[in-house]
Amino acid sequence: MKKIFAIIALMGVFTFGMTQSVSAQDEAADSAATEQVDSAAVDTAAAPVVDEEPVESEPVETGMYKEIKTKFIEGSAGFMALVAIALILGLAFCIERIIYLALSKVNTVKFIEDVENALINKGDLEGAKAIARDTRGPIASIFYQGLTRLNDGADAVEKSVVAYGAVQASKLESGCSWITLFIGMAPSLGFLGTVIGMVQAFDDIQAAGDISPTVVAGGMKVALLTTIFGIVVALILQVFYNYILAEIEGLTAKMEDSTISLLDIVAKYNNKK
Repeated sequence: MKKIFAIIALMGVFTFGMTQSVSAQDEAADSAATEQVDSAAVDTAAAPVVDEEPVESEPVETGMYKEIKTKFIEGSAGFMALVAIALILGLAFCIERIIYLALSKVNTVKFIEDVENALINKGDLEGAKAIARDTRGPIASIFYQGLTRLNDGADAVEKSVVAYGAVQASKLESGCSWITLFIGMAPSLGFLGTVIGMVQAFDDIQAAGDISPTVVAGGMKVALLTTIFGIVVALILQVFYNYILAEIEGLTAKMEDSTISLLDIVAKYNNKK
């Protein structure tokens, strides 16, 4: 959980930095525009008056950040903020899982070769344990657990490895239930904002005694924006969630293959004795 809160803090700092950067850019642009207007006024006063054709002013370009900010406010900041919180927390859990899974990966082929070389060729059980203990990831943990039971027989090693493999698999899936929660929560909050926006539209119709588009436009806009934002958040989290599931499946398959390799190494070691 400490990792998750640290990630959330970093995301907040990044968002604040982006906001300050955009504000600084806007101030710089306004300052530059003011200086251009002042210099143009001085030049006009010094130069003779010449009739010129009016120049059409170019439209002011608005960035994506300003557009998102505008739509966020128009969509009722209260409900949009709830959806944004669901996005931030969901991404925090996704990033934590991605980092954990990335750190769980090792060069499985080289690791198994090192353990087999230490145990079979050198007959060094403690050396094989040290290799497994000093290597990160669930595969190394399973190997270490099996090697500690090596003197108890192959059956004890197999039972220990299978039981501990289930524990490691559950650790890989830790936190995924929270991601699915936020995937379902984001569109639900958006739909809640939609319903409230529709109620607001009908209240406006009742107060005005008229059903003109102008009266209902505000409530309908809130309804549509909250729905769109909730669906977009759910889609983003779903992409990360599917990627995490694919990584978990890959690691689980490697764990099963490594377990078979460990049992083969144990059999070779027992036959050599």
